[in-house]
Amino acid sequence: MNKPELLFDYVGHLPECPTWDHDEQALYWTDILECEIHRFQLHSGEHKVFSFKEEPGCFALRENGGFIVALRSGIWLTDAQGQLETKIGDNPNNPALARFNDGGVDPVGRFWAGTYWGPRDYNGALLCRIDNDLHMQVMQCDILGANGLAFSPDSRWMYTSDTPNHVIYRTPLNAQGEPGLRQVWKTFPCGNGRPDGAAMDSEGCYWSALFDGWCIARFSPQGEILEEYALPVRCPTMVCFGGPEMKTLFITTTRENMTTQECAAYPLSGAIFTLNVAVAGMHKPKFKEITQ
Repeated sequence: MNKPELLFDYVGHLPECPTWDHDEQALYWTDILECEIHRFQLHSGEHKVFSFKEEPGCFALRENGGFIVALRSGIWLTDAQGQLETKIGDNPNNPALARFNDGGVDPVGRFWAGTYWGPRDYNGALLCRIDNDLHMQVMQCDILGANGLAFSPDSRWMYTSDTPNHVIYRTPLNAQGEPGLRQVWKTFPCGNGRPDGAAMDSEGCYWSALFDGWCIARFSPQGEILEEYALPVRCPTMVCFGGPEMKTLFITTTRENMTTQECAAYPLSGAIFTLNVAVAGMHKPKFKEITQ
């Protein structure tokens, strides 16, 4: 069985939202707590950092260039250098209590972004969608920490997870990509890891980073564990597919809330790993805005 390897000599604070750009053969990711988006070009080894004044919980690449990025206070379009251009909308939660977290683009080219409810006293987080015309709306609620966004290859299902609540959901989508009633797809007992960020492969299997679980797991469309890959760190945060054949899994991890002793014992916490896999993953679509 293949083992995860380090991408390069880098350790972040809270790396999340790994995103592969096939044209550039480059990996992008956010370090939420450092208020940064990173870009690493595989062939040249060039590492570039885009800095923001607030935490970028998630982002996506735009077809027109630049990013759509969900900052703590709201969602923006940026240019290719990360400079803010157009504000799309405010954070529908109270930004003092909830920042944006996981997100991505659906097969229609719309951007989905969920929040994380900081007080954790009730399920106060939300899942929002930015349509192609830049209209923003809340799509789901009753969430504590939005995560795990992925879409099935046939575009019939949207998967999401709620990490603090130990659950993965599946939501049916109609021909226009509009969601139906959210369903519980899989729950996790305490102590076995919690489903965090995720990606979908071309066979319709769901790959989840199991936070606090020391591993990555691949689930069948029926929710059965097909494969597990151990990591040398406790808290993976998200995965995405990339590489020339889309058979490289990129894995972000974190050292958030870890003690000095744990960071010393597991110094690769916060690093990014790669894993060669047998099945190709799905490409992440770019955000497609339509302006008049």
